[in-house]
Amino acid sequence: MKGSCSFKRRSSSGAARLLYPLLGACLWAAVVGYKPVIIVHGLFDSSGDFKNLQRFINESHPGTNVTVIDLFDRSASLQPMWKQVEGFKAAIYPIMQNAADGVHFICYSQGGLVCRGILSTLSDHNVHSFISLSSPQAGQYGDTDYLKYLFPQFVKSNLYHLCYTSIGQRISICNYWNDPHHRDLYVNSSDYLALLNSERPNPNSTEWKKNFLKIKKLVLIGGPDDGVITPWQSSQFGFYDDNETVVEMQQQDIYLKDVFGLKTLAARGDLVVCSVPGVEHVWWHSNETVFHTCMEKWLE
Repeated sequence: MKGSCSFKRRSSSGAARLLYPLLGACLWAAVVGYKPVIIVHGLFDSSGDFKNLQRFINESHPGTNVTVIDLFDRSASLQPMWKQVEGFKAAIYPIMQNAADGVHFICYSQGGLVCRGILSTLSDHNVHSFISLSSPQAGQYGDTDYLKYLFPQFVKSNLYHLCYTSIGQRISICNYWNDPHHRDLYVNSSDYLALLNSERPNPNSTEWKKNFLKIKKLVLIGGPDDGVITPWQSSQFGFYDDNETVVEMQQQDIYLKDVFGLKTLAARGDLVVCSVPGVEHVWWHSNETVFHTCMEKWLE
């Protein structure tokens, strides 16, 4: 789906009055050259859920080409994360190739982790701003409605019995399920997040870090009233210790050891944290205040 500068012929004499401002905005967009925006959805979403976000972008940056990738919709979003990375990558790569000045990513919820996989493994990506919109970047550990719906016979304290098995690792949410009481099992069983974080030996870690650091800006958006991402600080790389006390990003090993580049981004001035209270998880992409406060300026 794209924002474009197309016009229909009008028969009324007032057509010019309507047309000229729009034409001017499109010419301005052509001169300014807003980068294309690629949106990757989350668990159980589809491309149709992002109409408000598309509108916000095209009102603030007229003529921007906005593409919501229509893959792994609804229940298909439960497929393994690496499979989704490869699928989204194949759909996104041609857009990148046609964007000489680069593109921006807005990646929502589970989609934020998909995008990290793409950015880590794609050596010639040209992503400028990577906007992670309420995504469980440090993992997920919570008794949420999603958990009750997907695994009615489990609660957070015993889901590891399923997630940290070969069968469990075929389910997307298990790929980033991070049980702070069973760290060894998580590190040795997680086929996705533990590898992205190099929490277990990963021969590709140096290359993945180099690829990830090609982004110009990392924007981490989340808030205390999210209600799904648990803890909510996972959206900003904070997570529980084994007492379920939240340890903020700057005290996490993945930051302190600069495993995949968080500390480097911070030193460059390219790590942006934006916290907004009062926003429930399903409303992040439809909240105009969130857009203007946390996203708009990074989409130039």
